[in-house]
Amino acid sequence: MIRRHKKKRKLNADINVVPYIDVMMVLLVIFMITAPMLTQGVNVELPKAAAEPVDDKDSEPVIVTVNAAGEYFIDIGGDPETAVTAEVVQDRISKILTTNPDKMLLVRGDRSVDYNTVVQLMVLLQQAGAPSVGLVTE
Repeated sequence: MIRRHKKKRKLNADINVVPYIDVMMVLLVIFMITAPMLTQGVNVELPKAAAEPVDDKDSEPVIVTVNAAGEYFIDIGGDPETAVTAEVVQDRISKILTTNPDKMLLVRGDRSVDYNTVVQLMVLLQQAGAPSVGLVTE
């Protein structure tokens, strides 16, 4: 009986990267074509206000609410069910901020109230000295 010795093949441990480069080039072309289309949008007239971004530092914020009729409500310093004027909001918030200057304020706006009303309330709170003004969502 004659035995034949088989030559053992050496294992090739190299990775063939040519198919991966082809896939990456196709993806690059797809993203280059679709990226300019994603930046298009609808032209809208945004409200103008002198407001700056704020930081979140406080764990127990004061919540100022705007209902659908544009009335303001504050959850501290009186009945939270009674509507108050913009001057009263600014006065109460400035008094709160004199005792605790790092107090964060949140605005809870009704879904049907216009955007300009919410922005004007946020500007009013910042003018009262609020370091933080945020929005409450569900």
